This record gives sequence, structure tokens and C-alpha cells, in this order.
Amino acid sequence: MKKILWYGLVGIIAFVFLLGLFYFLFPESVFKLAIQAQRRAADLVKKEVQVDDHRIVFLEGGKGETVVLLHGFGGSKDDWPLFARHLKGFHLVIPDIPGFGESSQVPTDSYSFESQIGRIDRFVEVLKLDQFHMAGNSMGGALTATYGAKHPEKVLTLALLDPAGAPSENKSEVARQLEQGNNPLLVHNAADFDKLMALLFVKTPPIPAPFKRILAADMIAHAEFNKKIWNDWQPEQFSLGPVLPLIQAPVLIIWGDQDKVTDIGGVAFLEKNLKKYKVVILKDTGHLPMFEKPKETAQAYMSFLKGEK
Repeated sequence: MKKILWYGLVGIIAFVFLLGLFYFLFPESVFKLAIQAQRRAADLVKKEVQVDDHRIVFLEGGKGETVVLLHGFGGSKDDWPLFARHLKGFHLVIPDIPGFGESSQVPTDSYSFESQIGRIDRFVEVLKLDQFHMAGNSMGGALTATYGAKHPEKVLTLALLDPAGAPSENKSEVARQLEQGNNPLLVHNAADFDKLMALLFVKTPPIPAPFKRILAADMIAHAEFNKKIWNDWQPEQFSLGPVLPLIQAPVLIIWGDQDKVTDIGGVAFLEKNLKKYKVVILKDTGHLPMFEKPKETAQAYMSFLKGEK
């Protein structure tokens, strides 16, 4: 009996050793497995579709009314699975917005706000989505609000998570850096990545060193194209002011009280210009509430959706 237990213990130690060895020798493979595990936990499957001259890669899963989720500048569809796993009873569609993530990057195309809204509309048309809820974070929040104003017949509700384009009397840390000619959202090296993480979160998620290098390398590789999108968008001149009064759908505003990218003072601007809205402020939360506080953010969103039903 002791010999059997000994052999079992040796087997476990050997397995743990081999697993650790695989992790250090092949971190990219382990990282991909971790991403896939997050998607599976949220019942999401990766798909892709051709929309005019763009290939759009997206996650899809669940049944019920459709919810389209839009990520922020420099983000991707994988900003949402931790949040999505708490959204039960809905059909989720989560694209890499054209120019980001695994979706096409076409250097000769414009990525202005109008162009991106057009691509998102064509995307939902190709998927044959007639009516749906839409939620977006940061740049995705600005796209969500603008889409809701332009296509009121398609959107059932809107949710704006720390959206861009809502001016505040108090300038955020990122706004101040932009005025000084530095764009901290563009990552050119490992130090830039660390600084960006500190701006995005109140408490930076614990990221294993190999995974951190992979994430930083990906953002560095996308830096030049992100700069093109930023210049096409010209966010320093962008305001949601003209579109907010046109929104007919109920709006949920979710904002992290410690946001260093889009200042929480933007809430007052939204309240002043929207017809029907609800506000949820998350304490000790930064710019990515769906990532930093996924369960709490999802609960607030689910409550809003059930209330509107």
C-alpha cells in the first residue's frame, strides 16, 4: 500500500514538474490555452465573417436576446469573457472592432468614427441581427452611444462603461498627458506597458511574467497601426454632445470612481444630455470595470436589462 502511495506521489510530482517546464519553455502555448479556457468558461466560441473589405473576428455564445459588446481603444474581444460568463440568458456577440485584435488592418482605409460606425452596422447586418442591446467601454462606449443615436430602430438598450467623448471639468491623467504631447495609450516598450496598466486599473491584475511579456509584445506590434486609428479618429476633438440628445433607448452608465483615462466627471455631462438613464458608480475601480470588477459590473448590467424588460 505504501509503495502504491509512493508511486502516486512521484507521479504527481513528475506531472507538476513537466507542467511547469512546459509553461516556461512554451509560454505562448500556455497563454493561448488560458485565453481559450476563459472563453469556454463564458460559453464563447471564436468565429469570423467577411464584411466588405474587412475580416471581422468575434466571439459568440449563449441564447436569448442579443447583446453586442464593444471594446475600447487598443483592446480586443478578450476584454469581455470574465464579464460575459455572468451574463446568463443572453446571446452574446463580441467583435474585434476593425483595426484591432485579430480583425483586419487595412492601411489604405480610414478608421474615422463615421467609418467605424458604418462597419459595425454592416457587421450586424451580415449576422442578421435586427434588434439588440449594445454595450461598450471607452472608445467602444463612444461608438455605442453614436450607433444608438444613428440607429434607434435597432438598439433596445445601451450601456456606456467609462465612455470616451464625455467631457469633464476635471481632466484625467491621460487627458493631461495628451495635452503635453504624450499618448500613454500607445505602447512602444515594456515600460510603456507597465505605465498603461497603472493607468487602467486601481489594482493591476497579477499577470505572470511570461504572459506579461506576451501582452506587451502584442501591444508594441500594434502601436503604429493604433497610432493611425488614433489620428483618423482625432479623439481630442471628439465629443458625444451632439449625439446624446438623439438617443431614444434607455441608457445604463457604469463608471469606475478611480478612472484615470476618462474622468468620472463625464457622468454629469451624460446626465445633462440623455433622456432616460441609470447611473452605477463602482468604488475602487478604474477604466475597465468589466475586467477589474467583472461580477459586480455584470450584476449591475443584468439588473438594468431585467428592469427594462
